[in-house]
Amino acid sequence: MNSQAKDSPLGKPSAYVSEYDAGLLFPIARAEKRAELGITGTLPFFGMDFWNAYEVSWLNLRGKPQIAIASFTVPADSTHIVESKSLKLYLNSFNQTRVAAPEAMQQVLAADLSAAFGGPVQVSLVLPDQFGKLGMAELDGMLLDRLDIEVDNFQPDPGLLKAAQGDRPVEETLVSHLLKSNCLVTGQPDWGSVQISYVGPQIEQEGLLKYVIGYRSHDEFHEQCVERIFMDILRQCRPQKLAVYARYTRRGGLDINPWRANFSTGRRPSNARGARQ
Repeated sequence: MNSQAKDSPLGKPSAYVSEYDAGLLFPIARAEKRAELGITGTLPFFGMDFWNAYEVSWLNLRGKPQIAIASFTVPADSTHIVESKSLKLYLNSFNQTRVAAPEAMQQVLAADLSAAFGGPVQVSLVLPDQFGKLGMAELDGMLLDRLDIEVDNFQPDPGLLKAAQGDRPVEETLVSHLLKSNCLVTGQPDWGSVQISYVGPQIEQEGLLKYVIGYRSHDEFHEQCVERIFMDILRQCRPQKLAVYARYTRRGGLDINPWRANFSTGRRPSNARGARQ
């Protein structure tokens, strides 16, 4: 377990705090897990973590409850992640807190989250009159799950990743909805879909699908799983360009969707939620 994660609120009884308290946020440095992956110095990727919060509420100055759906965009080069239960507790601390206007709420969230994550966090609020304009979308790409395979290993094995080195490079996008990992602290399941876009030697699809399924008994936070997938594919298959994007289902009213890429023309993905989210 990450040495900091064991001290987080996860898996422990928590008091319900309904008055604003930014101190509830529990940052965890990215550096320790990245060192485990051999990532030191300049990052081999850039990217974002897209958070969506569906249970956001506060009071206006007259005491009337307000609600919104919030989205937080966290840069991958921020120094920390924030443990998700602590972020939920932080959001709950607004439930009986009076805030002058949605714009003021947005500013407070941006300031607190930027301080906790150690990087500039962009915050957007969707108010009820805009809920009907929110859409859904699935990840584009060739579905790996169509393959009829036999699986006997449920831990990630980079040795399963192979590519046709020496052949002409290909450009393709592959998708699987069979990603499942487990919370690093509680062991609770985290369900997700993953999209892998690359240019380079063609990746052998059966091995890639077995590799993705291998996360089924693996304990790690969302962001760390995506960085592990990125690094394993980069080292084993040696693509010239690579992007990995995962959409995880929500827990506690939050979903976290990390994206990592190593080419500057990599288009920032949509934050539209999938059917399971």
